[in-house]
Amino acid sequence: MLKPAFLVAAIGLAVAMATPVGAAEHAPPAAPAPAAPTDVKPYDPQLLRLAEILGALTYLRGLCGDKDADAWHKRMQTLLDAEGTTAIRKERLAGAFNRGIEGYALSYRTCTVNAHLIIERFLAEGSQIAKEVENRFGAT
Repeated sequence: MLKPAFLVAAIGLAVAMATPVGAAEHAPPAAPAPAAPTDVKPYDPQLLRLAEILGALTYLRGLCGDKDADAWHKRMQTLLDAEGTTAIRKERLAGAFNRGIEGYALSYRTCTVNAHLIIERFLAEGSQIAKEVENRFGAT
């Protein structure tokens, strides 16, 4: 009967034999880790949440027949123009906006009382975020 230590050594030897000599020396270098974004701002979490809220408001206000639904989309464009200083930032902000739309489009096909409650909560939360970012960071 073979001892477990022998089995481990035999497996290790089989693996070593299957690898050509010098193969490790000529292996392609590992891909470098992606560089950390240099365009990260300390208020980005709040902006991403605000963009998501703007997306949800765009969808829900339109669903509920509110005349200002397009105004929320325009506010998002204003946010992109002001804060989308790089392609990565624009992509992150637009992605958050789209998640806000898509998340509620999956759940709401018609305007309901609950949709109106969500709209009111998002109006309050979005206003609070905008005030906090302005007061803390001096940015809008």
